[in-house]
Amino acid sequence: MRRFAFSIGASFAAYAACATLAMASSFGPLVTPSQLKAGLASTAPIILDIRAKGYDAGHIEGAISAPYGLFRGPSNDPGQVPALDKLEASYERLGLTLDRPVVVVSQGDTDSDFGAAARVYWTLKSSGFKDLSILNGGASNWANAGFAFSTTPVTPAPTQLSIQWNNAWTANTPAVNQIVEGQAKAILVDARPTPFFEGKKMHDAAARPGTLPGAQNLPYSQFFSPGATAIAPKPDVTALKAKLGIQDGDEVVSFCNTGHWAATDWFALSELAGIDNVKLYPGSMVEYSATDGEMANTPGLIANFLNQLRGGN
Repeated sequence: MRRFAFSIGASFAAYAACATLAMASSFGPLVTPSQLKAGLASTAPIILDIRAKGYDAGHIEGAISAPYGLFRGPSNDPGQVPALDKLEASYERLGLTLDRPVVVVSQGDTDSDFGAAARVYWTLKSSGFKDLSILNGGASNWANAGFAFSTTPVTPAPTQLSIQWNNAWTANTPAVNQIVEGQAKAILVDARPTPFFEGKKMHDAAARPGTLPGAQNLPYSQFFSPGATAIAPKPDVTALKAKLGIQDGDEVVSFCNTGHWAATDWFALSELAGIDNVKLYPGSMVEYSATDGEMANTPGLIANFLNQLRGGN
């Protein structure tokens, strides 16, 4: 640990300078292609290209390939957060540092794809990164803005980090069980399309269809204009709170199948609407349905079988 000795005046001046720099370097939770292009030289962000494919064919100049899978769990529980030491090792290989802005870039070809960027943002924030942004509309929006791509791969210099997980934005299965059983209070928000909420469809890795008892359905797509792949940057906070019945101090838990669509709801409620105490349940219904916990909107055996024949998965 390094030790510094400053006079009070010098210390305050240094703090003020750092605060000004931090403010100047931050794009905010969302950044447009034009804002990112204009700020590349002055801000020097780390750009994480989280696409599973397409990086070699063309990426934002200087971007580092960081496929979404690095931030996800195994196929039987995709929403699971990787072990902290595994995350730390990935961050170090990607050359991440806590003192530089990070911009997350997905493909941006569908509104569902935004969930990947939001999930990575949530993971980084929970790991201690503070200056984070998502390129709204992703690589597709960058191309639509007329900006060029590079085909020169970037190999970052490895870094050394010591990260800790901040549970302020995380709800795990035991905590969700307590809410369902009435031992704790929270507003449960199901971010999935309505057929999943109603139990008419289920994820392939889920053990049972249905939703959490008492949950409200707020499909992630409601935060996008029809046909848009960029999220609306200014949700109606008053309307959201009224719709969900959120009062000051309430805990809100966003969930879906695997913590992907739920990350969009979390991002919209927490980062864009500025609502306090919003948590993401990363394992979501795939993880919860494998327990013996109570569920709602679960059809009977015959109805469930018919749903599967009609393409319920």
